Amino acid sequence: MKTLILIRHAKSSWDAPLTDKDRPLNSRGISNAHLVASHAAQHLPTSYIVWSSTAKRAKNTAYIFAETLFIPIDTINFRDDLYTFDEKKLEKIIKCCDNQFDNLILFGHNEAITNFVNIFGNRAVDNVPTSGFVSISFDVNDWNDIRKGITNVLLFPRDLKQYDSPLTGKPVY
Repeated sequence: MKTLILIRHAKSSWDAPLTDKDRPLNSRGISNAHLVASHAAQHLPTSYIVWSSTAKRAKNTAYIFAETLFIPIDTINFRDDLYTFDEKKLEKIIKCCDNQFDNLILFGHNEAITNFVNIFGNRAVDNVPTSGFVSISFDVNDWNDIRKGITNVLLFPRDLKQYDSPLTGKPVY
């Protein structure tokens, strides 16, 4: 059995004239990453490896989850090849995971994540939002053999937010 947890980086800032790879998280992104991470612990396997894109927004999201979930930062494998928006490339990377690891947590980017979830999971998702957490299990022993799996968990910020008033329905950020 293999379990893949895909986490889309948190909301990033477009305020400064930076390259795409260097964009930091904005305040809403930081808040949402903390929110989702605080609900993620109960959905994590007991052992796992962690990979992250080298884009600043993905790295910072990984750091927030690591802090909240007590994941040693030095165990996160930051990979340039995960700076991709293509689900086919993402699939190739995941399928190369060493089979000694049954559980992989991956911090990456859209459209790759949403498209991957819809191809390999069994629940249609219009969009994995920023800070979105998706867990998919595969009944295989080899990462290269993953095909259609079972989408076990969807944790999205909008579903976790507390509302300030039943009258307004506006989320508190």
